[in-house]
Amino acid sequence: MLEMRDMSKIFRTEQVETHALRSFDLHVREGEFVTVTGPSGSGKTTFLNIAGLLDTFSTGAYVLDGQDVSDLDDYARSKLRNRKIGFIFQGFNLLPDLNLFDNLDVPLCYRRLKRAERHQRINDALARVGLASRMKHYPSQLSGGQQQRAAIARALAGHPRLLLADEPTGNLDSQMALEVMDLLQDINRAGSTIVMVTHDPNLASRAQRNVHIVDGRVAEDPADGTIRPRPVEGTA
Repeated sequence: MLEMRDMSKIFRTEQVETHALRSFDLHVREGEFVTVTGPSGSGKTTFLNIAGLLDTFSTGAYVLDGQDVSDLDDYARSKLRNRKIGFIFQGFNLLPDLNLFDNLDVPLCYRRLKRAERHQRINDALARVGLASRMKHYPSQLSGGQQQRAAIARALAGHPRLLLADEPTGNLDSQMALEVMDLLQDINRAGSTIVMVTHDPNLASRAQRNVHIVDGRVAEDPADGTIRPRPVEGTA
């Protein structure tokens, strides 16, 4: 589903060159649930942006669902992203002036889907996350956990091949975080591939596999036996 080989990402200014990723290798199989952890500044966000085709990389190769995306232009990356990737953000990113139904409808409208198909997808997605009875509610009328479930439904309505979650429980209390994690595990068991960035080791341990990143490199990955010494958190 996702394969990155010897990838690097370098940010350059006139005075500074920053290596956000270096010699980065990662393979995620179809149907896997993989969590990515690491200290602040380790490259997790850069990895997620590249995985989601929101950013480009400097060197290396990236194959998404069998397609090499290394040389795609902005338009082709955007088209592929809209068809194959769903995003779940820490801040929910729901539009406050729209109810849940319309929040899910907006990205589907951009894909120019017919109205009947959009409505079916929205109804199915909201039912899947337990919010079918709340589709006419506005975000302000929902709890944090319900807003995050709505954000997950928005991603699911696009029928993505890959779900990318960026700290999806970061704004939730511990009980709501567990409920969202339970939902993500259910979605994964139904066949969706999920890659989730998290700072919570307890949530990370519930995935099928946890990849730990330090200084822009994969430091630990059970899939290939990679184990490199971890620096003390905060000193990397």
